[in-house]
Amino acid sequence: MALGDSVTVGLGDPMPGGGWRGWARLLADSIGTPGEVELDNLACSGALVRDVLTTQLPRAPALRPTLATVLVGCNDTLRGRFDLAAVAAGLEEIVTRLRDAGVLVLTATLPDPGMMLRIPETVRRPLARRVHAINSVLECVANGRNTVHVDLAGHPALYDRRMWGVDRLHPSERGHRLLARQFAGAFGENGVRLRALPDPEPANPEPTLWESARWMATEGTGWVVRRSRDLLPQLTGLVLGEYWHRLRRRGPALDARLEAELDAVLRRVCAGPVPCALRPPQEVSGDVRPDCGRSPRGCRSTTGLRNT
Repeated sequence: MALGDSVTVGLGDPMPGGGWRGWARLLADSIGTPGEVELDNLACSGALVRDVLTTQLPRAPALRPTLATVLVGCNDTLRGRFDLAAVAAGLEEIVTRLRDAGVLVLTATLPDPGMMLRIPETVRRPLARRVHAINSVLECVANGRNTVHVDLAGHPALYDRRMWGVDRLHPSERGHRLLARQFAGAFGENGVRLRALPDPEPANPEPTLWESARWMATEGTGWVVRRSRDLLPQLTGLVLGEYWHRLRRRGPALDARLEAELDAVLRRVCAGPVPCALRPPQEVSGDVRPDCGRSPRGCRSTTGLRNT
């Protein structure tokens, strides 16, 4: 069973006949043929952690998955209001409920796209704090709930520009193949029998300049407008606050504020002292890679992974 947002839907990996394929389909094919493995991809474009918890996860009992992937959180960093405690509680509940049902769960940290977007440091840092906080929670949940965990944020190849589509928001076919290979390899190391790792090389022709321009004029522009109504006003305040503190050499105070909030969240999720490796650094570099697309309202779920 695949849970998540538009990256898991497959956006960025179009098929010649229409529709999206994406890493979840490639992963399923690496484990078995359609007669051996059934893929239920419940992901929806624009999904937040709470959408996975309240809309996608409730379908799991009927599907009876043996394997599940949870890749979500980027959209939460791109909303005006960022409630770390709520995000952490949602991620913990999603993973716990799946693990309690005997499902082998794969989780992954969120990549840092600041290396790709080349946005100014004062814009990157507020978003980087958010993605770092979510990744710390994901690491803690993975350790505590014994998931198959993949550190996408620390994978150098993922920041190759060829891995991302023209919108710089979704993986290209090559990027989806990289994700599928990483996830398949992690499952294989944890006892899941594989047919073969997904081929790293694209099988379909790359979008033409015209196709890329058309996508940006429709889907890409729509995404910018939607985020401008939600994220932009608060992001502007965050950036101004960042600039104000930096001018007065008080930047570490902003880092310390999030560190205190994250420390409290991790102590609850980890149910004990916070491992040093999970504590936020005093200096945060980079930024978050925005992930996604349309609001989940009106979105029809498609199809986790179960043996047949």
